[in-house]
Amino acid sequence: MAAHDLSMQLMRERELLELLLFKLDEQQMLLATGRNRWIRHAVNEIERVLAAMPTVALSRDSLVVAVADEWGVPDARTLRELIDAAPTDAWREVLTGHLTTMIALADEIEQMKQINEQRLRTAIRVTQETIAGLGVPTGEYTHSGDVARDADARLLDTRM
Repeated sequence: MAAHDLSMQLMRERELLELLLFKLDEQQMLLATGRNRWIRHAVNEIERVLAAMPTVALSRDSLVVAVADEWGVPDARTLRELIDAAPTDAWREVLTGHLTTMIALADEIEQMKQINEQRLRTAIRVTQETIAGLGVPTGEYTHSGDVARDADARLLDTRM
């Protein structure tokens, strides 16, 4: 029974990894299309998925220990060790399938994360270069603390 519960927990963990990959892909599309307005929301969603990961991992680890005890191999504390100690080829195949899929998802997540980080750095650099190229102060105050605004309206063209 514990092996079945472990398999279901591994499926939930796979789904969580797939959701994280989807959210990273979503973030990448926003970055690629310049839809920067929504980046903050994408980051918040990614953080929510990441916040759920430790709880899921803890549940998995406790189920691995329970299955190891049930199978009479209390020394097996990781999923790999449990696979090696599986009493049947069927359980070995099921658990190996979960592990292989989760490793592949983790690799995809790492690649996507690196791409997104690079695109974010590029967006920041382009923004900084654009601001620097304007040749005008970007804030409301000068370096001495004086108001930098001129008499012209900023939202309405009063010179018409």
